[in-house]
Amino acid sequence: MSVLPRGFEYRDRVVDVEAERLLGLLPTLVVEGTRGCGKSTTARRLAEREFLLDSDPAARGHAEHSTLPLGDGPYPLLIDEWQLAPAAWNAVRHASDLLQGPGRFILTGSATPADDVTRHSGAGRVARLRMRPMSLVETGDSSGVVSFASLLDGGPCSALHERGSEPRHPDAALRRVIDALCRGGWPACRNSSPAEAQEFLHQYLDELCRVDVRNANGTRHDPQRVRRVLASLARNVAGSPSAATLAADAGAGRPISPDTLTSYLDALTRVFVLEDQPAWTPLLRSRARLRSASKRHLVDPALAVCALGAGPQQLFEDRETLGLLFESLAVRDLRIYAQNSGASVYHYRDGNQLEVDIVVQRRDGTWLAAEVKLGRPSAIDQGADSLARLRDRIDYDRMAEPAKLLVITATGHAYERPDGVAVAPLTLLGP
Repeated sequence: MSVLPRGFEYRDRVVDVEAERLLGLLPTLVVEGTRGCGKSTTARRLAEREFLLDSDPAARGHAEHSTLPLGDGPYPLLIDEWQLAPAAWNAVRHASDLLQGPGRFILTGSATPADDVTRHSGAGRVARLRMRPMSLVETGDSSGVVSFASLLDGGPCSALHERGSEPRHPDAALRRVIDALCRGGWPACRNSSPAEAQEFLHQYLDELCRVDVRNANGTRHDPQRVRRVLASLARNVAGSPSAATLAADAGAGRPISPDTLTSYLDALTRVFVLEDQPAWTPLLRSRARLRSASKRHLVDPALAVCALGAGPQQLFEDRETLGLLFESLAVRDLRIYAQNSGASVYHYRDGNQLEVDIVVQRRDGTWLAAEVKLGRPSAIDQGADSLARLRDRIDYDRMAEPAKLLVITATGHAYERPDGVAVAPLTLLGP
């Protein structure tokens, strides 16, 4: 029986199935993700009772002194924002040992505590689940008729959708995508206009820079400099800006020190706002030198839009910036869908100037490569060419062939090209 308020309408999340599966395997499920992405709501749906440390000072005091009644049942028991009382970690760990059996506790957290807080391992007791803002299929901005899991299994790029579901004029379809990009995947903004959502995110970033960065690692910080770091990350979204670039931008004429920059980036990572996209390292036929720098992404590109002070009309007119933000939107959604399939999201870049925006690889070695384009036919051809060049460089004597080569577009329809490359709009993709 859920502890959600009576009459509350829960909107399904892609992680729901994974959360229920993990809760059935181990005693404790830890749900981690940036503030406001919906962790508490999802966890409360699964819990039988709860302690909300962020809003209940008494419960937080008990957690700090390890006096929460963990052994009373019923279960699962939710401890929301557990990192506010780090002593809860060991208390839950010990209770898990005593109670035995799966599905005892759910911990949610909006920040990763310092390493010494969790130095006592949760191995064999704890399952971790990453939660992000809502994907387009979760907000209702994608029909989800093209299954990403099916594509990763090598299935066809289905075009079973209503031809009349998208505006006939390409500009109208693109504007809908831009509006969704500006709103982001925040549950609080699902029914907001882009302008209302951006005001929400402006306040979100202010609080992040003022409070959350300090709380994440205890560092002294200048909120304005943190905001400038975020703006620099936004300008370089889906790229690999150097530390010197970020430090110069943050200092506004006088670069901040490398240690200060590292501290800020570490804090942004700990509060799950900065999520890098690592480089993929396949086995190649050639001796091309692989480049290992990660791409930088904010957890939701709507934060980048806010940090840039942009809006729908500016993005519609600036296709270069829009293309980078749309790539980041695709990375956000594919991370959500890939996690549901037990896979991770990478990018590919080598010393011969070949770049591929996204590579998704499952633990069993199955992989898929994707290029992200706004949708012009010439750009789709360019993306397909990059994918074909990557395919030709892989050593298939030592690793599997790609399950699918995919060009992700902002508008249009899903289909398979004669060269075997699939094309699908992000607004048709789902888990």
